[in-house]
Amino acid sequence: MAARIYKPAKTAMQSGKAKTASWVLEFEPREAKRREPLMGYTSSSDTLSQVRMKFESREDAIAYAERNNVAFSVSEPKEPQRCKVSYSDNFSYNRKVPWTH
Repeated sequence: MAARIYKPAKTAMQSGKAKTASWVLEFEPREAKRREPLMGYTSSSDTLSQVRMKFESREDAIAYAERNNVAFSVSEPKEPQRCKVSYSDNFSYNRKVPWTH
């Protein structure tokens, strides 16, 4: 039974940082999903892969995994690189790429 501890990234559909403050402990699947022959759904008998636990901090998630003898790996979050953009730069005379119609 292995788990992954990570901090979720923001989705591409939002500009804010909603739902990115907590750390998530998610169990790795123990078996591959298979296609159900009658309806074509994907199914698995591994119910532990459906469990996602949220923690306030990284240390809380690690403490839970160690307390319950769960092997885990921690993925550190990658901070996005922000570039400084100004609207007035669109109309600057010394642009790197000339503005055309």
